[in-house]
Amino acid sequence: MHETTIRIADDTAYGVATAGNEATIELWCNEHCDLLRVHGPADGVIDYVERRVGVQDRVRDGEEELIITQDCLKQHEEGNIETYVQRHSCLLLPPLRYEHGTKRVRVLALDGQRLTELFRDLTDDFDVTVDSKRTINVPVSGSPLLRAEHLVPDLSPRQHEVLLAAWERGYYEIPREVTTAELAESFDLDRRTVENHIRRAEQKLVNAIADHLS
Repeated sequence: MHETTIRIADDTAYGVATAGNEATIELWCNEHCDLLRVHGPADGVIDYVERRVGVQDRVRDGEEELIITQDCLKQHEEGNIETYVQRHSCLLLPPLRYEHGTKRVRVLALDGQRLTELFRDLTDDFDVTVDSKRTINVPVSGSPLLRAEHLVPDLSPRQHEVLLAAWERGYYEIPREVTTAELAESFDLDRRTVENHIRRAEQKLVNAIADHLS
């Protein structure tokens, strides 16, 4: 099996919604509607999505928002990635990820030539770059497509920044080499805000790996 991750310049509703800002959208298509997880500054993004496909329901959790759309994006847009993937007998691995006006997708094929033909077809119509590719020689029972970068959850830019700084400055050493107050000062934030970023990032990391601990 062969897997590739590609990035496509995107002018659909979700691509346009993330252009020029730090928001990201993860999409799970359900044919009749879409499930979206929005990270970062979401208000402008959600307003745009609501105008284009409608918003049926939404739940806010800190810097993330879960949205169920009124319609599926495919009902309103042409040139969807699914059309190209189906044409070349490949498989699309959800979620699709939209950021900075691009769409990032993972595609799987049993024959590497199919991915080559898919890429050629896409480049005829879009600006496309390959982020990564790999060959899966022996599928492992249970979760053949799991890699470390796919196990790590998407953190908001601020959560990523604060958590990385905490690790680099020794917050997770025993004993600790830096306090949350010191971290807060370096980010020009109050201590409780920094602690909230760290807790939420830790929660996402633990939730992501808990199902794989046995």
